[in-house]
Amino acid sequence: MSKPQSAAPASPDAEQPAIVQALQQAQARFDAIVRNTPGLVYQFERRADGSVAFPYLSDGCQALLGVPAAELQAQPERFFELILEEDRKSYLDAMQASATSLWSWNWEGRIWVDAWKDVKWINLRCTPHVLAGAGTVRWEGIMTNITESKLEQLEVRQSRARLAELTAHIETVKEQERTRIAREIHDDLGGNLTAIKMALAMLSRRLPEEDAALHEKAAYVDALVDRTIDAVHRISLDLRPSILDFGLVAALEWQAREFGTQAGIEVSFDSALREIALDPDRASALFRIVQEALNNIAKHARASKVALQLGRTRHYINLKISDNGRGIAPADRAKPQSFGLRGMAERARALNGTLTLSHAPGGGTVVAIKIKRETAVPPSPAALGGATISNTT
Repeated sequence: MSKPQSAAPASPDAEQPAIVQALQQAQARFDAIVRNTPGLVYQFERRADGSVAFPYLSDGCQALLGVPAAELQAQPERFFELILEEDRKSYLDAMQASATSLWSWNWEGRIWVDAWKDVKWINLRCTPHVLAGAGTVRWEGIMTNITESKLEQLEVRQSRARLAELTAHIETVKEQERTRIAREIHDDLGGNLTAIKMALAMLSRRLPEEDAALHEKAAYVDALVDRTIDAVHRISLDLRPSILDFGLVAALEWQAREFGTQAGIEVSFDSALREIALDPDRASALFRIVQEALNNIAKHARASKVALQLGRTRHYINLKISDNGRGIAPADRAKPQSFGLRGMAERARALNGTLTLSHAPGGGTVVAIKIKRETAVPPSPAALGGATISNTT
């Protein structure tokens, strides 16, 4: 029985068409992916001598940059010229950081598209690798047009800035109105009640001694006037404590005593300062933050001790409110109804400052307020991109 003959190996010439066909299919798939990819797919090189090149640019070059791919490949330095001057440093810094670390290069910036006489925001994301023996770094990635989303983001930030300014204005107007109402209640209503009490005392002395019913009625009206005077005093203090006229330190010391008496909680106030120079509006805003923090402690903390600390550095005023209660859970901070915390944070931000919540050693919560000593300025849109309350653990 004869052995079967093995198949003869295919010649290189016979395999050539299959290889070419496979390459053509792979190229077709790549071209289809690139055509359907939004933006510009590219290769970018920075050589050892500092020169740059674009070995590959997809057809999206013209649509994104307003420059034909062939023209940009012939003059690769033109891409840097497209970038607005104020964004060029961040572009070069991001490139250098990526080349040094061989990490992804992710950059956002503005370019001037001369074809449309317009500014466009672009984002480039690419991955670097070093070409062997050449000292050249090559990046491969994609550029996309992010103008619409960037403008929406800027509009949101500007809206937040305007809202913050409006909030600060509303708080200022509200404090001014509270002060006016408190003064009118104290001066007008309080003065009238005092006059009524004096007139009532004079009339009481002229009542017949034998008419016990009239004396009893006069004593009741006198007691009613006293209670009304106490109510007027209490309402005036709630609207604006007159102690603020003596300065923030005196007002906080008074508030600590009042809160301790009303809530039955041991409260300490510590400050090495006799007074802090603050304009009335800023002093009132800081005082209101303390009031709200103490109110939250009374409602939710189940604390037995509270400590207030007021300090000053060269540039900042620092206020810390600590309690030994049950603390604030992360879920409580995120509740939509957490208007107290939001109001405190908004007031702090209106003062060009920050409000931080953290866990107190041994349990409880620390509310730390830090504001600049100089006159507050409206926050910039960039400063409003983050959260209003920062949490530390």
